[in-house]
Amino acid sequence: MAEQSAPERPAPDATRRSERSRRAIYDAALALVAEVGYPKTTIEGIAARAGVGKQTIYRWWPSKAEVLLEAFLDLSRQAAEAAGQEPYAIPDTGDLAADLKAVLRATVDELRDPRFEAPSRALAAEGVVNERLGREFVATLLEPQLRLYADRLRAAQAAGQVRPDVDPRIALELFVSPLAQRWLQYTGPISHAYTDTLVDYALGGIAAR
Repeated sequence: MAEQSAPERPAPDATRRSERSRRAIYDAALALVAEVGYPKTTIEGIAARAGVGKQTIYRWWPSKAEVLLEAFLDLSRQAAEAAGQEPYAIPDTGDLAADLKAVLRATVDELRDPRFEAPSRALAAEGVVNERLGREFVATLLEPQLRLYADRLRAAQAAGQVRPDVDPRIALELFVSPLAQRWLQYTGPISHAYTDTLVDYALGGIAAR
């Protein structure tokens, strides 16, 4: 009787293995920044925490800053999906004040969440001294959000709720910039009441008469 050959084992799924490694690297980068701070976070530390070789990280990212930026964007996407929302979506219920207040309240919640606060501050600070990272941070994280605010204000203009002479890109700074400055420079507490007031003051200046 001919010998039966051993059943073939399925080939390892390189895609699945890579995704597991990538996810472990994201988690390690976010955890280390929260625990020891950005300056003490290293590629070697991330690799050890994730259980991968540091060359694996360098194959996908040129520096720890890029690792952290991608990990933070992934964290934001996951949080939005868990809440059943589109990332950075701004609702259009027809009530501009209510829509802006809802989004800014969610922003406050995120900025005060320990999972987001450490990487957010690290990326903002590093972007000041690392020009390439700063441009990438603005292009991938900030600019998409600012476009959504501008689009919502344009929709309000079309509905006659905002004066036609108002530039939406300038107007959005009336409520976005004070929040960012207060958070970055610790000049005061951030809260829902604070951002609600920013919206009220801003719309008091740009609303149609």
